[in-house]
Amino acid sequence: MSMYNYLPIALLGAALLAGPVNSLAQAPAKTDSFETTPVWADEFNYTGAPDTTKWGYDIGGRGWGNNELQYYTAGGHNANVANGVLTITAKKEAMEGRNYTSARMVTKHKGDFLYGRFEIKAKLPAGRGTWPAIWMLPTDWAYGNWPKSGEIDIMEHVGYDQDNIHITAHTESYYFKINTQKTATKYIQQASTAFHVYRLDWLPDVMRGYIDDVQVFKFKNENTGYKAWPFDKRFHLLLNVAVGGDWGGQKGVDDAIFPTAMEVDYVRVYKMLEK
Repeated sequence: MSMYNYLPIALLGAALLAGPVNSLAQAPAKTDSFETTPVWADEFNYTGAPDTTKWGYDIGGRGWGNNELQYYTAGGHNANVANGVLTITAKKEAMEGRNYTSARMVTKHKGDFLYGRFEIKAKLPAGRGTWPAIWMLPTDWAYGNWPKSGEIDIMEHVGYDQDNIHITAHTESYYFKINTQKTATKYIQQASTAFHVYRLDWLPDVMRGYIDDVQVFKFKNENTGYKAWPFDKRFHLLLNVAVGGDWGGQKGVDDAIFPTAMEVDYVRVYKMLEK
């Protein structure tokens, strides 16, 4: 989501998971493989608001660093589970000075991870003005404000550019404001009418992005320090549907599309195997 103005005070948390302080060169050797049973998952096999033991919410309508137009609400208003699927719905309605509502779900302090395989099966909203994302932010912001501590976008899509899926990593050395971001784009037919599997394999020396098990993205650790690779600290997952914004709203917002939703069949996290 390219949160270049994300507020650090709201994001700082106590370090609950030990991790290497310096570069990944100090990390123990790892294998490029993962456990076969998820260490954390939500299959959405229940009904009602999302599971509060797994999900929290970023709430508010301050634009989120991207001049977004929606007000993010807590679970139950724009995020609900039924028939085995999580639905995050963007609505055309007034709330707290904004003309749209949506939800931004987070696993912060309920699912924080250092390395692993992250697999999300989702169907995306359609329509000009939508900006859904499946992504990760640092839990502790150990290296400083965005983009110093990093961001991982497992899936981003803007409605005016239907079916083009973006996978991106942002760091102090590589981010969009200076046009150096590490990114890949792939055309995926029926992104908004069928479910597709979006996956990130995050290892100490490389991260790879996949869509339907086809590798689309690769970013290697250069071992030059945190400015290029801050990804030796724990991150958490985010699921959201933004409305408008610097990217999603570049061609305006079509109010006729609302309500529109991202549907998620499951979220699964697999632990990386130690060598």
